[in-house]
Amino acid sequence: MAESLVGDLTPLDNVPKPEKSRRERTTMTFLTSSLLSASSTNVGDAGAQINAAWEEYEAGETLESKYVHDVDKLELLLQMVEYERRGEGTVDLGEFVHVAKGIQLGEMKVWCREVLRERKAFWEGKGKVPSHVGDVEKILAEEKEEEKEKEKEKEGEDSAREGGEGYEVEKGETGQGQ
Repeated sequence: MAESLVGDLTPLDNVPKPEKSRRERTTMTFLTSSLLSASSTNVGDAGAQINAAWEEYEAGETLESKYVHDVDKLELLLQMVEYERRGEGTVDLGEFVHVAKGIQLGEMKVWCREVLRERKAFWEGKGKVPSHVGDVEKILAEEKEEEKEKEKEKEGEDSAREGGEGYEVEKGETGQGQ
């Protein structure tokens, strides 16, 4: 909501984070207190509820707020790729790739990587190497590391089920298998 008046400020706008937060907080106060309460007498506490939801989003601690932050980042990456495609290989917006590093949730990382793979394929199809390709490669390599970690976890679970070393035996003692 605050972006409707403040604008969608990105790190490339060189607005310090505290200033961006101040602008957005002032705007939300205006929208949820001044403007909303002035527009209707039976709004009730809608303004307070909207403001509380925005504060939750800003804190970024709940699953829902993390999801919305991730969607915002993914949407930026999708715009980046769309604009590059529209430019038919003449527009390189790789300076926005760094946003992918901030995506937190596993499902969103999967989608993000897919977008970055599509971008990579687009540029390869044009016979060009886009900017920030190293950042993209690092992000895609993280996927392989995560897969290795999952495989190790699975192997550990399988080993425990098969009666591997250190499992519990009679009377709660641990042993080396008997």
